[in-house]
Amino acid sequence: MSNDEKLMRDAAERGIRYRKSLQGRKVAPAPEAVAAVARFREMLPEQGHGDAETLAMLDEIGSPASMAMAGPRFFGFVIGGSLPVSVAANWLATAWDQNSVMSEVTPAVAELENVSRRWLCELFGLPLDCAAGFVTGATVANFTALAAARHKVLADSGWDVEKQGLIGAPDVTVIVGEEAHPTLTKSLGLLGLGRDRALRVPVDGQGRMIADALPAIKGPTIVCTQVGNINTGAFDPVGEICAAVRPAGAWVHVDGAFGLWAAAVPGMRDSLAGLEEADSWATDAHKWLNVPYDSGVAITRDPAVLKAAMAITADYLLTDTEHRNPSDYTPELSRRARGVEVWAVLRSLGRRGVEDLVERCCSHARRFAEGLRAAGHEILNEVVLNQVLVSFGDEETTQRVVEEIQRDGTCWCGGTVWQGRRAMRISVCNWSTTDADVDISIDAMLACAERVMQG
Repeated sequence: MSNDEKLMRDAAERGIRYRKSLQGRKVAPAPEAVAAVARFREMLPEQGHGDAETLAMLDEIGSPASMAMAGPRFFGFVIGGSLPVSVAANWLATAWDQNSVMSEVTPAVAELENVSRRWLCELFGLPLDCAAGFVTGATVANFTALAAARHKVLADSGWDVEKQGLIGAPDVTVIVGEEAHPTLTKSLGLLGLGRDRALRVPVDGQGRMIADALPAIKGPTIVCTQVGNINTGAFDPVGEICAAVRPAGAWVHVDGAFGLWAAAVPGMRDSLAGLEEADSWATDAHKWLNVPYDSGVAITRDPAVLKAAMAITADYLLTDTEHRNPSDYTPELSRRARGVEVWAVLRSLGRRGVEDLVERCCSHARRFAEGLRAAGHEILNEVVLNQVLVSFGDEETTQRVVEEIQRDGTCWCGGTVWQGRRAMRISVCNWSTTDADVDISIDAMLACAERVMQG
């Protein structure tokens, strides 16, 4: 066996051991493990230490100091836990080492992305001929879709923003809800549309944009909606908003970082009525599809618009007019083949498997809410998806309970502020979470709350 093969096998075995440890270990790393990362701070060696020794150090220091985000009891952020098939597909795709740029150069991964695009559109109930760009995450998915929106609304006003820039361009009005996610705001800033220029529409008690409060539409306009509020999980009334602004020619974008996956569940589609009427959508497969990170997707109804905003050319690049070139739909030219893991999970689970995954997480969220409410704690949101907001009393008590839960390590949740109130947020998004994990976590939360309240 060659040294290269030994190294690869060693890495696989270490990764397998790490994943096996997730069920039994505490979620947060031990303080001594965190302290040990200081050992990484060595001087750049004059002579290398070798592959095997380097990999061993990475595992022996890095693995114990990691947060068990891939495990079943991490509820701190809206992130999945990478299904085994997605990890395996990721390893294989990394071994292929394909630069997913041109179809003619990398035909396999280009076709896998195109199939994944079509399957996602089918799953979400969107037109099957939509364009899709496979990007790093929800932030860049929003950025990419909004770049297409910027192109279209300015082109409708006779301005080519890619050629002429924004200096002297017609003003673009951007409308968002008061509960728009900050990554959407960041995307607007990166696009030169301004983080603070957007008109903000009032929301209801669950964070849903109030369609009747939309301002009058005049001139180039982009309306940004949200499905899956980061705190409550609530959905903006996308269909009503489209109906209100479409006659004036506004572009409607949907930030569906995790909430868009609810469209895969027939029983939830009433809450997403009119979703398919929007012009663009952004989501993140590392959330509810449970694939590794770096797997966002930007989707637009009109492929030509996304291509106009993203595509570039050069003398050394091949022009393939017969097939879809992945780089025509993303900000990057050189990038990894992100669609491979998406394809692998969708093929492995199928439509029913994705539906079951989403429904199970939502059921776990309801179980959390019921258990904590039965113990006398206040649930602040309507649990319509996978998000639960709980208050343990006043602001200081709630914060202390969150900190105690994090120290305890049975599970991990984060704090938030919801419409002026301090709360703990529980986000259930991991394929491996079971009812038993929820019950163990509820017991730990209640014990932590009791310790804090007894002082």
